[in-house]
Amino acid sequence: MDDARTSRPTACEIAAWLATAVVLLFVLVFHLLPALLAGLLVFELVHLISPWIARHLPGQRAKIIAVALLSFAVISVLTLACVGLIAFFRSDAGSLPMLFSKMAQIIEDSRKILPDWVLERLPADAETFKLVASEWLRTHAATLQLAGKEAGRLIAHILIGMIIGGLVALREVVAVEDYKPLARALTERISRLGLAFRRIVFAQVRIAAINATFTAIYLVLILPLAGIHLPLTKTMIAVTFIAGLLPVIGNLISNTIIVVVSLSQSLAVAIGSLVFLILIHKLEYFLNARIVGSQISARAWELLAAMLLMEAAFGLPGLVAGPIYYAYLKNELSARGLV
Repeated sequence: MDDARTSRPTACEIAAWLATAVVLLFVLVFHLLPALLAGLLVFELVHLISPWIARHLPGQRAKIIAVALLSFAVISVLTLACVGLIAFFRSDAGSLPMLFSKMAQIIEDSRKILPDWVLERLPADAETFKLVASEWLRTHAATLQLAGKEAGRLIAHILIGMIIGGLVALREVVAVEDYKPLARALTERISRLGLAFRRIVFAQVRIAAINATFTAIYLVLILPLAGIHLPLTKTMIAVTFIAGLLPVIGNLISNTIIVVVSLSQSLAVAIGSLVFLILIHKLEYFLNARIVGSQISARAWELLAAMLLMEAAFGLPGLVAGPIYYAYLKNELSARGLV
């Protein structure tokens, strides 16, 4: 058993733990989670690529310049990707307002074929559906940060977070031996948090990609071969991937959209879509337990319990942060030989 497990924590380590706990709590209380996630994403991407560059460059100054350029490139690519995604969802091919309007019209047109117990839980007509959706968005605007002023703050937070992540990654070029004890302890906390982020988020990206791929096969290949063509398939595939980045709740969002749009053809097609999606997510549940759980040596129920507690305490941001915070906590406890 190594020294980290057997020795008592130093005052600097305890101070670093407390500082990290305060910062992580501050992030949730003051709605800075998007900035934290953006910073961690840039930090991890640069951290993964920079060792390859550093090995091929002589001298400390050359390495610092190369990592600085890499950080700028990563931030630029991520920014352009976000702009492209926003442009897609505003275009005719991926219009979200068009998708919601289509869903509202489908619900109204499907009232004649749906059973009474389903109708009791649906809005009375398309206009009521739009009002209910608008009211829900207004109620959760603070949480989802979709209102005009909040959207501007969100973009600013993400950009600042990415810049901070790049600067921290640049600092990683400096040898750890050059740090003072407290700085060394804080750097270790950042590395552990970044590792937890990498294990959870990168695994969730793989799961979302698998989910979107199977959904695309169903919407673009299987249904057309059966002579069924659903509208706005590109939008639904994109929403499936983006929503799939949110554990559990993302599946509910994408599934609801696909099943409702399938009602535009018939009740049988909607039921078939629901059955197919259930089968996909049974596979996804297995993959989640295997990919994410194996990364942090945690079972699926542990992650779900962490997400439930965090959601109860902090709402949607807590649901998103739950797996990352839990992975970080378990990493710290495991390093001390406590779990």
